[in-house]
Amino acid sequence: MGLTTTLNTAQGGMQLSQTAIDVIGDNLANSDTNGFKAAQISFSTQLSQTLSIGAPPSATNGGTNPMQIGLGAKTASVITNFGQGALLTTGNTSDLAIQGPGFFVVDGNNGQSFTRAGNFLLNEQSQLVNTLGARVLGYDIDLSGNVDTSSLVPLEIPFGSVTSGRPTTNVEISGSLLSTGDVATQGSVLTSAALVDGAAAAITGATAGTTPLADVRLLSDPATPLFAVNDLISFAPMKGPRTLSTTTLTVQAGTTFQEFLDFLNDSLGIQETDSAGTPLPGTPGVVMDAGGSGQIEITGNFGTVNDITISAGAFQLGGNSLDLGFAKSQTANGESASTSFVVYDSLGTPISVQLHAYLESTSSNSTTFRYLVESADDSDVDIALGNGTLSFDSVGSITANLDNTFAVDRDLTAASSLQFDMDLTKVFGGVTTGSSELQFVSQDGTPPGTLTDFVIDQQGLVRGVFDNGLISAVGQIVLATFANSAGLIKTGDNLFVTGVNSGVPRIGTPGTLGSGTVQTGAVEKSNVEIGEELVEMINVSAVYRGNARVISTAQQMIDELLLLGR
Repeated sequence: MGLTTTLNTAQGGMQLSQTAIDVIGDNLANSDTNGFKAAQISFSTQLSQTLSIGAPPSATNGGTNPMQIGLGAKTASVITNFGQGALLTTGNTSDLAIQGPGFFVVDGNNGQSFTRAGNFLLNEQSQLVNTLGARVLGYDIDLSGNVDTSSLVPLEIPFGSVTSGRPTTNVEISGSLLSTGDVATQGSVLTSAALVDGAAAAITGATAGTTPLADVRLLSDPATPLFAVNDLISFAPMKGPRTLSTTTLTVQAGTTFQEFLDFLNDSLGIQETDSAGTPLPGTPGVVMDAGGSGQIEITGNFGTVNDITISAGAFQLGGNSLDLGFAKSQTANGESASTSFVVYDSLGTPISVQLHAYLESTSSNSTTFRYLVESADDSDVDIALGNGTLSFDSVGSITANLDNTFAVDRDLTAASSLQFDMDLTKVFGGVTTGSSELQFVSQDGTPPGTLTDFVIDQQGLVRGVFDNGLISAVGQIVLATFANSAGLIKTGDNLFVTGVNSGVPRIGTPGTLGSGTVQTGAVEKSNVEIGEELVEMINVSAVYRGNARVISTAQQMIDELLLLGR
């Protein structure tokens, strides 16, 4: 009986050693497997054969202890060690490594699973998948750019997709304005040749609204109309050193001479009042000469950058120059500066904008510049967008920045009207030498763009990089955590599923629920310690040999026992 028990006990010990070797072999085989978690085996005693339970102390005896002989060992547990593995940098944007206890959530042939192996790639549908094609799950991004946590969806990074433009809402300007420059006192004044109507009567301000444009003639040639119905008038004057964009007016039967005057005013971008409706200095505008001579009088805004020049070829009619005899009698003056920049409407269409500023007034402790904003891309002919003032104190710091919101009409396009704020707080007004300068710094609009790349931050937010410079969220990586990760069940291929003792998965974004963070361009290596496994293998093999020796010794004892019967 005793030797038989010994054989069974030793045999069980050898089987346990074999099981331990299986665990060690699996660990060593997966020592280079991404995201692999080593298993640890532990043993416990079997039931014991009790020879005596012992006796308590008495008056004549100090007591005896129990006498028990163990009947071997059994496997107590094989648990997974979910300790952190080392991170290996790969440089591949789609590779992800978790620093913390969380798991990636994937959806494959066996449904929803969990993994620590983050060596992901993109499939033909631009979806993030693991090496077996299981789709990585996460949160989608709604139309407002916010993370939609209502459900898990396959993460898609749609390379080549086109995003619509983003309208400009803010523009930033910097620069320095010369406070000791010449104060503007006048705008340019230009006067045309004398004009008459079909009755050879001089056109005046009172008759401009009733005189048909097709009836207008030069006083020097009253028999020849300047315009005919259906004529297309093109106008490209100069303002400061630049030639303005060409504007056009089609002569119709009902077009009046006053409409032609308004066309000139709008094409030149002359601003007559401030935002409150108060006339600007110098009475700028396009009117008929008050003396009744039939001449068009153009008075421009102050500042040398606003000086108007109308050459003989500024007007074109049917491909031929139309000379209205404009002559300049006064040149605009005043310290001034200008800059141009591009903004974008709701469709991402670029819109050119010009900003001009001139020194309007000075006092013992302050300086005021007036700035005017124009855009030839405004849907109507009027290129003027508005004006405002910048006031500086005695040390050049800005003290007032008024009327800095401007709108560009886009009625003739599919885009909505564009409105943007102009930040001029970085313009300095205390410069006493040199010349005035304005510089465009930035604007927040974008044209349409194509997705060309992506990045993933530590919180798992997937951001698409578009070739227009826009970076926009396209998805959100999620991580799952469990009350008892050791209760998960391995299904192979670096995957786990929930077990009866793991608890339900708690899904959240990296950095929440204690899930840890993710590192892009890296993978987590196996947490197997090869040295420890080799040492443990030596121990297990020694245990195996010891149990084998017990069996051989028991066999010898049985042989001796059998010899007694001969």
